[in-house]
Amino acid sequence: MELQKLNSMMLEASKRIDKATREIYKMAEKKAETEEKYRIALAQEKLVLKSQGMAISLIEDVARGKEEIARLKLERDKAEDMFKAAIESLRALQAQLSGLQSISRYQSDI
Repeated sequence: MELQKLNSMMLEASKRIDKATREIYKMAEKKAETEEKYRIALAQEKLVLKSQGMAISLIEDVARGKEEIARLKLERDKAEDMFKAAIESLRALQAQLSGLQSISRYQSDI
């Protein structure tokens, strides 16, 4: 592999890692925000059900079954899964860069 092409590939991988890192920070923020919205709505729904006299043993399941709460949970879960996928993608990029660096070192030694 040409040294110039190898350096270009390493630079591109580094740029992609930098961009991915910034995106992960945004995703982490969205993940936290969706968790907050879900927990607040769930707590409010539990209070409503409790004030209506529902049996304590049923409140948790009934509250989570409400359409709005279920939608918020879905959004929370999607944000969490996207965050995890982005982390794995970043790890793959880091492994790619590491491989390129190993090739570069090997070529330098020759």
